[in-house]
Amino acid sequence: MPKIPSELIDTLSAVAREGTFDAAARALHLTPSAVSQRIKALEQRVGRVLVVRSKPVRPTEAGEVLLRLGQQLALLEEETLRQLGTEREDQGHTTIPIAVNADSMATWLLPPLTRVAVREDIVLDLVRDDQDHTADLLASGRVMAAVTGERTPVPGCTSTPLGKMRYRAYATPDFAARWFPDGFTAAALSRAPRIDFDRKDTLQERFARRFTRRTLDPPRHYVPASADFAVATRLGLGWAMLPDDHAFPAVAAGELVDLAPGRHLDVPLHWQQWNLRSSLIDLVAAEVRSEAKRVLR
Repeated sequence: MPKIPSELIDTLSAVAREGTFDAAARALHLTPSAVSQRIKALEQRVGRVLVVRSKPVRPTEAGEVLLRLGQQLALLEEETLRQLGTEREDQGHTTIPIAVNADSMATWLLPPLTRVAVREDIVLDLVRDDQDHTADLLASGRVMAAVTGERTPVPGCTSTPLGKMRYRAYATPDFAARWFPDGFTAAALSRAPRIDFDRKDTLQERFARRFTRRTLDPPRHYVPASADFAVATRLGLGWAMLPDDHAFPAVAAGELVDLAPGRHLDVPLHWQQWNLRSSLIDLVAAEVRSEAKRVLR
């Protein structure tokens, strides 16, 4: 493959990041026509279609490969400048994109990320997704690291166990009395409204299947924000699986009850990152692992 000019990869990265050619042009201080010409030149150079020209623009599989290359080149450049003690000409900050699951971000992950960001003067780009899907963002090149439920490393990455988040089934006392008068039974689970984070969320379904050994189809509410998800449960919208850190204060206050005492669901979490020598990513990883060791099971 012929050598790829860095400005072409930078343009592809801007298009993928901004979502449209017009927005990428504004970010790069170019005309939309110039951005389009650069993308066409890059596609001709590598002999592949790199973006689906939809709204928003989506990278193809070949485009994701080049996006990952662009991220790696930018990181290596920053590492080199830091080692030389040279400041970037644009006075910009190093951005570390990380995929995280909502519950980790809402309970334990932000303090260690904040500490390392302030100390190292870096910018964090946190991309939220379900823990079973954050590894996909790593594979696509969208992020450099991820908190994920996937133990098997994404190709080109390393994987380190962080610990487990423990979830239990909760509802308000009134909700429990109305929908679970005879306990956490299959008949009750088939009728009682439940709350799912989004359509990728399978925690409630997995826990219910442990009791029933079958797939149920109860009424479902979708509340795609971790804090609001817990609030909706405390308001009695439905039953839901909540991490201990979210639920224990409400249980102590009498706002929630454990629907299945003695039963829980542990979700293993792993830290995956590019297998690339980077002191910055390693510093972020060390801070995250230290906090996880302190707060996770």
